[in-house]
Amino acid sequence: MEIVRPNLRDVLRARKVIAPYLARTPLIRYPALDAATGLALYLKHENHQPVGAFKVRGGLYLLSRLSDEERARGVIAASTGNHGQSVAFAANRFGVRAIIGVPEGANPSKVAAMRSLGAEVIFHGADFDQAREYVESLAAERGYRYIHSGNEPDLVAGVGTIALEILEDQPEIDTIIVPVGGGSGASAAAIVAKAVDPSIRVIGVGAAGAPAAYESWRDHRVGSTATMQTFAEGLATRVAFELPQSILWELLDDFVLVSDHEMREAVRMLLRHAHTLTEGAGAAPLAAAVQLARTLTGRQVALVVSGGNLSMEQLQSILETSTQ
Repeated sequence: MEIVRPNLRDVLRARKVIAPYLARTPLIRYPALDAATGLALYLKHENHQPVGAFKVRGGLYLLSRLSDEERARGVIAASTGNHGQSVAFAANRFGVRAIIGVPEGANPSKVAAMRSLGAEVIFHGADFDQAREYVESLAAERGYRYIHSGNEPDLVAGVGTIALEILEDQPEIDTIIVPVGGGSGASAAAIVAKAVDPSIRVIGVGAAGAPAAYESWRDHRVGSTATMQTFAEGLATRVAFELPQSILWELLDDFVLVSDHEMREAVRMLLRHAHTLTEGAGAAPLAAAVQLARTLTGRQVALVVSGGNLSMEQLQSILETSTQ
């Protein structure tokens, strides 16, 4: 069955629904960060969300639209952490049973957060895609409402509210850089930005060690990679998703890859110059901006800081490897 692509009207509907549950996140420009990069950068602080990541917007909107029968069945999702927290948070608010499948070795702080919200967490597989395949089999076997992390129009519509807020708070923004794991955030930003002004550039950024989404966008063909290796859980996918990719093929202006080294340096830069904690995926837009600095000079650039769920062990490792 063909998945219906959301549009700006759907994003506006989503904003009305999620407004009572989520405060607007700030868009802040830091002079020290501008000086360090030579760019005009605005940080959209999705790391300030109650679950520490942007996906909660989509989770709330999707859960709000489930039928009574779907809510009674319970929901199940696969996640490296942030999608799972989103589903757990929304399920908690709407009184729905939630089961989240995560890979072995998942970020312990994200697992603890999901459990604290009342979700049942099950471990399976070495990476996100192995956990996802297992969760999909459980959903088919037991009748849960499966919530895919990318192929859900309501998730995309919900996270599209990020770009709405960016352009309302700073109408002069002409470039938005968004991390891409499954692609819901970047596809949503592109829907909103191009509806407001087609000249606004939307740039996706992925992990060099997990290039499935990038290669699918480049080749205009949904594909996968045999292996994947990155510390940035939010970007760690081996399989691209059909709905976000179909939007990105049409609307995304550019897509760049950054290394784990570049993301770690961006985490350090954000701590040093913006006094904010980000996970790898949340720091990836800054890493991309540094990489693209020559082409971004003179532009007004919004960076979607998608999440701040960095474990203490990850933070310690990043600080210990600093060359500064």
